[in-house]
Amino acid sequence: MSQSPDVQARRPGADLEEHLSLLRRRWLLLVGCVVFGGTAGLALMRLTPPAYTATTQVHVMPVGPQEPGNQVTPRQREPLNLDTEAQVAQSAVVAARAAKSLGIDAAEPVEVSVPPNSAVLLISVTAADPDVSAAQAHAYAEAYLAHRRESALAALAEQQQAVLAKLKQVNASLDTAIRGLGRLAKGSPEREIALQRRGVLNRQAANLALKYDALRTVAVTPGAIIGRAAPPTAPSSPSLPLYLGTGLMAGLLAGSAAAYARDRLDTRLRTAADVERLTGLPVLGDLSPPRDPDVLHELACAVVAACPGKRLLVKTLPADLRAASPAEPLEVGTPLSVLDGSDVRDLARADAALLVVGLGRVTAERVAAAVRRLGRHDVPIIGVVTAADAPPSFVPLPEPRPHTPLGKLVATGEFGVSMSAETTPMQALHQSPPGRPT
Repeated sequence: MSQSPDVQARRPGADLEEHLSLLRRRWLLLVGCVVFGGTAGLALMRLTPPAYTATTQVHVMPVGPQEPGNQVTPRQREPLNLDTEAQVAQSAVVAARAAKSLGIDAAEPVEVSVPPNSAVLLISVTAADPDVSAAQAHAYAEAYLAHRRESALAALAEQQQAVLAKLKQVNASLDTAIRGLGRLAKGSPEREIALQRRGVLNRQAANLALKYDALRTVAVTPGAIIGRAAPPTAPSSPSLPLYLGTGLMAGLLAGSAAAYARDRLDTRLRTAADVERLTGLPVLGDLSPPRDPDVLHELACAVVAACPGKRLLVKTLPADLRAASPAEPLEVGTPLSVLDGSDVRDLARADAALLVVGLGRVTAERVAAAVRRLGRHDVPIIGVVTAADAPPSFVPLPEPRPHTPLGKLVATGEFGVSMSAETTPMQALHQSPPGRPT
């Protein structure tokens, strides 16, 4: 229940205690949503077909001097860039090669992960059949290694061709330099320059020949399968903790939102705490069952103590609350005159007002309207009395008659005898009217 915007007394700022209090008031709605969310999660888990995940472990190795280096970090201490290799393993080229090796049109999507500080790729495939997932995971691993080997061989062949072409160019230049030496005179500067050029070309040719031989003897080892995928015995999904936890969390969020919305829209006063919280008026007594035997006496004391004047206006909300069942009398004391509003002068001469609110039958807006109406006539409200059925009937105690001496009664002629004020009571008893025996 949210406080009406017309109520003068506002609640303090929302804090954790107020939120928890709201959820306690709407616990039934909250628990219902949580139970529904958990049940929906379990039902969705039962409707979801099982899936099996198989994983193949591949140890990736360098394929030669042409392998691009990777910056060593606390996460990745291997010289290979395995993040790049993981993307290659998930590429369409590898997927097509794996599907071709299995004889199918398209393979299931693959997931590749890299454990920290390792040179291992975890190639996982999820399928509805455990045998299919294991077979495709192994096919992806073999297709990746084959693609990596082919790429390494192609890059190595290109490097060999480049080195061989350069070696042929250097050898041709060396032959030209050697033939030119015969035409130069010994000891001439030109011959010395030609000799130096020949030495440089010889060294270049020797280096290129060594590099070419090294490239021809490189062993291409793209990697190896160190863990072959086996058909899983239990499904990897659906997961009971995932579906149940998601359903319960969704139900908790939906229940909290529904509780807040319900609390904002519902302003009906059902308990005495609702009256104080939504209206800001003090509750002097709660007469809704069960109640203490002394609650009426305590209520009478509180009403007499809170009333600033002699005339108290009792306002019942709703007006037909008294007709619900016979009312129980509540004696409020001699100094207090109780006004019920039946007289047109009651509102004008009332010193204070007391609201009697029927629980479950009045909203906070209606109480706020009654407060404004009484405020326009400068009638302060001392508090609220809540009742589930008929409220007590506020009646004043009978005033005791003032004690009159017997002499005063005789002087006023109540006994039918005329005597002076100085006549004592005993004399009045002995005197008798004329014609009466003594």
